[in-house]
Amino acid sequence: MVNFRDHLITTGTSIRDALKRLDVLARDAIVFVVDEEGRLKGSLTDGDVRRGLLKGITIEEPVSEIIQDHPKFIRKGARDVRQIIAYRNENFRIIPVIDAQDKVVNIVNFRFMRSYLPIDAIIMAGGRGQRLRPLTDTTPKPLLKVGDKSIMEHNVDRLALYGIDDFWFSVKYLGDQIVDYFGDGTDKNRSIHYVWEDEPMGTIGSVSKIDNFEHEHVLVSNSDVLTNLDYEDFYLDFLSKEADFAVVTIPYNVSIPYAVLETSNGHVMDFKEKPTYTYYSNGGIYLMKRSVLEYIPKNTHFNATDLMEKLISENKKVVSYPLVGYWLDVGKHEDFEKAQRDINTIKF
Repeated sequence: MVNFRDHLITTGTSIRDALKRLDVLARDAIVFVVDEEGRLKGSLTDGDVRRGLLKGITIEEPVSEIIQDHPKFIRKGARDVRQIIAYRNENFRIIPVIDAQDKVVNIVNFRFMRSYLPIDAIIMAGGRGQRLRPLTDTTPKPLLKVGDKSIMEHNVDRLALYGIDDFWFSVKYLGDQIVDYFGDGTDKNRSIHYVWEDEPMGTIGSVSKIDNFEHEHVLVSNSDVLTNLDYEDFYLDFLSKEADFAVVTIPYNVSIPYAVLETSNGHVMDFKEKPTYTYYSNGGIYLMKRSVLEYIPKNTHFNATDLMEKLISENKKVVSYPLVGYWLDVGKHEDFEKAQRDINTIKF
């Protein structure tokens, strides 16, 4: 992926140098013009240059003479995903992301991304991976390779595919290896921060240590889940249900090979011949309003299921998002072996 800074030039750049940059960008040939502080001032394409030359402007003049000074943009931290979808549907392929000071902080390129969701993502990656020993004796479970990438990298890349670029990794066991592996994310246009658990804090307890999220919605995911979940659809479903908290659920069908009787006081009231019942289990991926994080106690072992119970008791709206797609919890050796087989056939 192209670094977003490759799309940036300053207002004083000559048209000649801008043409060189456009040539390097090839099929992604658009640049965004910024001032010395990095604030967005306009955009420039080959077509803008051509129109300028026809007006008699020379290629030695600055790009400020020919830029489009009202480019489309996305405001970070206050963005409407429906506007993102509209841009995508209108075939705007490359759009700058600007912060509150109008500085360009990223580029959305729909050739590489499917959406740009206003979400902070927290990956819980502090566990010991006891059931996968001896593989996890020297390598943290999130860094075990499935195919050509680590389990956790599959997760992060999937989230980034939907434009999520603000990450928090909760680490403990062999956490230094995870820090060394992912760094601060700038090489891939991402922001990665780390939360260290001094003691095990459960599946969501360490989130209480974070107080500077970028967005109003937060996604928390186990690091050992492989999935091709459509995060945009998950987010839109969350919004449409006006939920406070949503959990991805995995449907399981249980078939009974006999007739099941419904009885009352010993009397048969009805029966179903070899019925199939569907149950839903916790998929380890959660989406919530940032405000519900206030229910997580500080510096305490606390699980996501504890948070769900607390929210339900407070009459908050907790909803299920049944997954239609692939999901695998890589917890045991047989799961890890299955993941190695599936990675070649499942489209992630």
